[in-house]
Amino acid sequence: MRIATWNVNSITARLPRLLAWLESSGTDVLCLQEAKVAEEQFPFDELREKGYEAAVHATGRWNGVAVLSRVGLDDVVKGLPGDPGYDGAPEPRAISATCGPVRVWSVYVPNGREVEHPHYAYKLQWLEALRAAVEGDATGSRPFAVMGDYNVAPTDDDVYDRAAFDDSTHVTPAERAALASLRGAGLSDVVPRPLKYDHPFTYWDYRQLCFPKNRGMRIDLVYGNEPFAKAVTDSYVDREERKGKGASDHAPVVVDLDV
Repeated sequence: MRIATWNVNSITARLPRLLAWLESSGTDVLCLQEAKVAEEQFPFDELREKGYEAAVHATGRWNGVAVLSRVGLDDVVKGLPGDPGYDGAPEPRAISATCGPVRVWSVYVPNGREVEHPHYAYKLQWLEALRAAVEGDATGSRPFAVMGDYNVAPTDDDVYDRAAFDDSTHVTPAERAALASLRGAGLSDVVPRPLKYDHPFTYWDYRQLCFPKNRGMRIDLVYGNEPFAKAVTDSYVDREERKGKGASDHAPVVVDLDV
């Protein structure tokens, strides 16, 4: 079984590449972030033609998450239980579903913007709500994973130059402590480092030739419980999908399971 996570940075802009990638990669389940459309505008028909059902939590031009599956799609839960909300309202940043023998969450963790910004405090609160929400599944016997754009680089090795991020979000002790707390609920990072290269980054800014210069970050993560981690047979970051015209600024992260 092949499972992946991908921040597509607008499913409308990325749809031709997404459909081609699903076919060429042989992915069974895809956790998708930053759909950037209202649910009624989601391309259900195009995906169904490729054999995929879709569960979507999206409300408009910002955020939006989905789970695509060709192995079943059941027990869908939209939203994050205990979501603290931002500026008075919850945002569409989490969705969970059971796909065959595996349960997955697709998450788009708040960016945080700046350390002194209210969005940073919201980010930490959101991560704590996520930890509380997944505790039961994390310690269960069914393979379970929380996948997506975490907007946190777990270690200094997960950014191209730690000094470039001084006084910035994504690398602060509090954010990394929140990830450690999430792992402490019964999850582990199932994509090892290094893979086929020293720094398996998953995100590169569009500006300043960041991708050609490999000035990236590893912020798209797959955290699985023990049954999920034991089933992993391979994993990789599909850097090729970050290349060329019309690419997302994130690359897909792919995990193969023997379940």
